[in-house]
Parts: sequence; C-alpha cells; structure tokens
Amino acid sequence: MKKHFTIKKFKNFVAVAATLLLSSSLMASSHREAPLIAYDPLADNTDVYAFRDPNDAGKIIIIANYIPGQLPEDGPVYENFGEGIRYEIHIKNSADTKGDDITYRFTFKKVNQDPTTFFHIRLGAENQKDTYTLERYSDGAWKVIVRDGVVPPPNIGPRSIQSAVGLNAPDYQTLMRNAIKTTASGEKVFAGPVDDPFFADLGGIFDLGDAPRTDGTQPQDHLKCKNVSTLALEIPIELLQKNHKTADEAKTILDPDYVIGVWASASRQRIKVLNARGDGGEGFIGDWVQVSRLGMPLDNEAINPFGVKDYWNSLSPYQDANAQIKIFGNYFYNPELALYMDDAQFGTSVPALKALRIQKNSLGMFGFGNGQNGLYGLTPAQKQGTVFAGPYASLLLPGPGKPRSVDIWPIFNTGVPNQRPFQLATGKNGDPLAEGKPFINNFLPIVGDMLRLNMAVPTTPRNSKDFSPLGLIQAAVLGLTDARFNTNKRLQNIPNMDGFPNGRRLEDDAIRIELQSVSGVVLASLGLPYDDYVAGGSLATPDLMGVLQYHTGVDKNDTALASTFPYEQTPWSGKHNCDCNYAAQTIQDRKMSTAVPVNSFAETSNLGLSSPEVVASSFPNPMVNTNTIKYKLDAYANVTISLYDAKGQLVKVLADEKKTAGVYTLNWQAQNLSGGNYFIQISKNGALKQTISVIKQ
Repeated sequence: MKKHFTIKKFKNFVAVAATLLLSSSLMASSHREAPLIAYDPLADNTDVYAFRDPNDAGKIIIIANYIPGQLPEDGPVYENFGEGIRYEIHIKNSADTKGDDITYRFTFKKVNQDPTTFFHIRLGAENQKDTYTLERYSDGAWKVIVRDGVVPPPNIGPRSIQSAVGLNAPDYQTLMRNAIKTTASGEKVFAGPVDDPFFADLGGIFDLGDAPRTDGTQPQDHLKCKNVSTLALEIPIELLQKNHKTADEAKTILDPDYVIGVWASASRQRIKVLNARGDGGEGFIGDWVQVSRLGMPLDNEAINPFGVKDYWNSLSPYQDANAQIKIFGNYFYNPELALYMDDAQFGTSVPALKALRIQKNSLGMFGFGNGQNGLYGLTPAQKQGTVFAGPYASLLLPGPGKPRSVDIWPIFNTGVPNQRPFQLATGKNGDPLAEGKPFINNFLPIVGDMLRLNMAVPTTPRNSKDFSPLGLIQAAVLGLTDARFNTNKRLQNIPNMDGFPNGRRLEDDAIRIELQSVSGVVLASLGLPYDDYVAGGSLATPDLMGVLQYHTGVDKNDTALASTFPYEQTPWSGKHNCDCNYAAQTIQDRKMSTAVPVNSFAETSNLGLSSPEVVASSFPNPMVNTNTIKYKLDAYANVTISLYDAKGQLVKVLADEKKTAGVYTLNWQAQNLSGGNYFIQISKNGALKQTISVIKQ
C-alpha cells in the first residue's frame, strides 16, 4: 500500500466496497424505476397515495409503499422494512417556507425471538420481528409520537398465524387491527405487509409500449398476488393545513390554502461496515444519503430517461428550481411518450397506442407535438386575465419549442391552478382562454415532483354510480357532458374531482390517466380540441373518443380493497391459490370483514356511458384486407356497428340487428378502403357504447 493512501481515500474505498457488498446481496424486484435502487429493494419506494378519508371528511390518508414484488411464499426469510434505513413521508403546505413543513420518519428494529429454529414463526415466537419508532417534524421541531410500534408478521399461512403451534391468533385481520396505533395528536398509524394495490401489465408496457397487447395474448397484472410493505397514516386535516384550519373552515371546495404536496423517500447512511466475527453482523456510519424517492407515479419510471434516473432519486423537490428545470424540464416539455403518439414520429411503430394522438393543429393555430410551440405564441392581449400574465408565466410558458409546459409540466411539477385557461370548456363559448367551469386547483408553486392534493375537495363515495378510476379525467367528462354540471360555469362538486392527479386514490388507474394526459386529453377538456374538430361542432370528436376509450388491458387491482383504515387489503398468504382468483380464497385467508368487491363502482370511462354493457375488440389492427369484430352483449338489444373515417363521416353500416345476450363475431371486408385511420362505433338500442380506433394499411 502506498504511503499516500489517505484516510479520505480509505473512506471512499470502504464506501465503494460496502456498496458492492450491499448490491450483490439483495434480490432484485419489480417497480424498479432506476438502476441503483433496483439492487436495494428494502429502500425502494413503489407508490405514494394521498386522498381524503372516505369515512371521515376531516382526515387525510397518506400511504407510502416500499419493497416491491414480494412473493408471499418467499420464506424462510421474508421481506419487510430494513434496519439502518430512514423511511420518510414528506409534506409541503406552504410556498413561503423552505423544505418540508411536516415530516414523518419511521425507523425499524428487528429481533429474533427464537434463533434455534429455521421457521419464521413457532410456538408464539417470531424471528425477524419488526418494531418501529415514528418521529414527526412540525413547527420546526422533532417529536417521537410512536415508540415500539408493532409490525404484523408476514402472512405465512393459517398454521403459522392461527394454530396453537404458531401465533394462536384469531385470524390475520386481527393482527392488522391490533397493529394500528393512535397518537396523542390524533394520527392513526399502520406499518406492515399488504397486498400491492397497484396494477399494471408490466410485460406489455415495457415491451415497447405494447399495452393493450396487439399480439392477441391476454394482458396480465404482473403485480397480482404480490405484497408490499406499507406505511399508512390517517391524519386530521388541521395538522396538515398550513394555518391549522379544519376541513369545515375551507372557503370553497377548491380553497388554495388547503393544497399540500406529498412525497416519500428512503435514506441510508453512507458507509456499511461488516464486523470481523464472520456472523454477518453489520453497522452503518456516515452521513445520511437519500437513495430513493417518489411523488407522482411513473415520473422517474416513464418520464426520466436512464441517464438521469439515479441522480433524480438523490434529489429532493426543493433543490434549486432553475437547475431542476435545466436538467429535467425538457422531459416534460417534450415527453418521450409523445413520440409514440405522433404518426410523423414513431406512432405507426407502436400500434397499441394508436388511439392516443396529440393536437398538432388545434383550432388551426396551436400545436402540442414535440418541438412545437404550444401556447407560447399568445399575444399579450390574449394572455390578459390568464395565469400567463401573472407571476407564474415563466413557469408555464417558458419559451418556444416547449409545448407541454402548459399541461404535463404543471401536472407533475407545480400543480394546476384554478385560473384561466385551466378550467373546463363548459361556458367558454369556443374560446379556450376564456373563463370556464372550475374543476381543479392543486397549485403549489414550488418547482418539484410531489403528489399534490387539495384537501378541501369533497370525497366521491366509493359506492356512487359516478365513482370512476379515471379520476379528474372523468370529472372533466362529467363537467363537459352531464346535464347536472354542463349547463353553467359555476364551481360545483363534480364527482371524482378528488381523484388523480388531485392526490391519488387506491382505485385510480394512474397509468391510463397519465397516458391519456400525454395524449392531450387535458388540453381538449380546456377547449383545445383535437385536429379532427370541425368549427361549431362537438368537442367529442372521434380522436377524443379514441383517447377516452383507450385502456391498457388491466384496469383494476387483483383483489378487493378494505373499506376502513388502512384501506389496503391483507397481504397474500404463502398458501394462496396460484391463480389469484379472489372468489377462490378462503374467508380467513383473504376476505376482510370490511372488504368491498373489486370495482364495485360503476365505471364510466367515456362520455358518461356505462360499461360493460357492450365489450368489443377488433383484430387484426392494423388491418389489410379483412377485419374481425368480436363483441359481448349483456342483454337482448338492437346492436348497430358503424364504420367512420378520420373526419367523422359514415363509411358504411357493418351490422344493424337484434341480438340476445352472448358473444358474437363479425367478419367484414376492408380491401376497398383507403389507407388511414378509421373508427368503429358500436351502439346498443341507439345509444353509443364503444368506439374502437383501427388503422387500414
């Protein structure tokens, strides 16, 4: 060793060696949005949720999930929160302060109660038993609010949980309920394993955007029957609101003083040290380093490219705004996903996204395709009275060639203000810059990725026929088309205004909403229609209908959600049925007494039309000479199937006949059609039920 091998170099060497040891010893997982964190699943954020408590309007539910892709049967060492990690939930409620206004910090400790057995649980003793300490930072000071919090064990199986040779518990639900703590200041807290509430056809999505799948194979929820470790909080609104006001004190249901930003992180100390005894003991020294963070879903996963993913994970949303805009801004101003929704770019190469196309010549003057100018060309007179004439103009119209600075950028990085033009087209009389119907205000003008929630917005009852996993997309649809809301431009409580991206509910289909948003559906709702719009006609053009009908093929969780805190379902048991069929699970193994059926709400995924009264598919797509339409009918009805061109003109009626309930196949000839985009519309008893976008090669 050279003489000049300094202490500083030694510390760097140890840090690198410790990192390599740590990386090589941990199993990879799903939800892996960045290269480095993929090898540290114990510190890997998977999802963050924030929504108003559906059972108590005075409370907010915040959930941060970690350690993705947990196999329920993966013993004897089951995964759970790690020692030597700070798990933190961060809350911002004021643009006038620096850093967090509130932080909840969880730290965990493990104990082996019976090291003489290889079983995780035996005779009332549990190995790798987790407990936690919870600290809260608020009003400038830290305070311990939970000591020795209990983490339920993994749901190994009924003998381990319920029998006399195991824990002898009544059932797993009892363990979960007993683990819920209530603090002196009124928070409820739960930490432990749960069913992963996220749902996605990961195989299709990452196969170059093949969702829904175009090869005829069945879409799969690749997170079904997998668990995560959750940190769940139920918090009184007055603890989160910047002036400690209660929910009842809000001036309106879009009161800007009730907007919060939420994000979660995991941090490790810089150096891991292995002891010399050879027993695997370890310790940690040095400064704390953030290794993972999450606010808005899919930001680092699908917006940021590989070259900056690890760097993004190391930052907080409060880093220098100009630096963040310089490094990350263009990924929002000109998102990569938009390239696959543009036929002039790579749109024809990704047929699964064929229904998703972007306004490139809206109203004959505004283009939102990558590299276009969006609304940047507005004159000073046109900007007058809008948010673009105020102090935040540079955030929302930073320059030419940044078209999505008015929708994708604020959705992720500032929130959306209830100011012109960010209001529904209802009442605008064709002028997208005019005052319209309010439907969102979660604007918190701090540049940085956070899940922003306006806590004043009322909840949509989960058993309401209006409840939809499309969140604000469905609120916009109702505000534009439903007679209860589209006859005036007053502020009204439109169902699903409390849905993603105004916060995020467990039911919300975040992937579908974000893809529809990249495709310009928010712009259309504001009165910037798609290019197939005809002056004086309806905003509900075939392009808009195609975007609203788009889905990935997986649109709900694999099992029920609980209807009481922590709202996530019990973790899958190690003895679960491998087909993950909810109905096949035993009551003790799966069904909580507070559970509600999967998708018990009436899903309204288009212009107020219910589904699935008619469910249809069309293949092959793109088509050449022939096409087959397969559809399922739920009851006797007159079914009309019509073909329209890209301008919305009827080409021909493919079928018009009465059918009983059942599954039907319609083969038709397409060889005489010109190449281009077409739409198949299916109506039941004269009412439009589904629109399918098809391409003729």
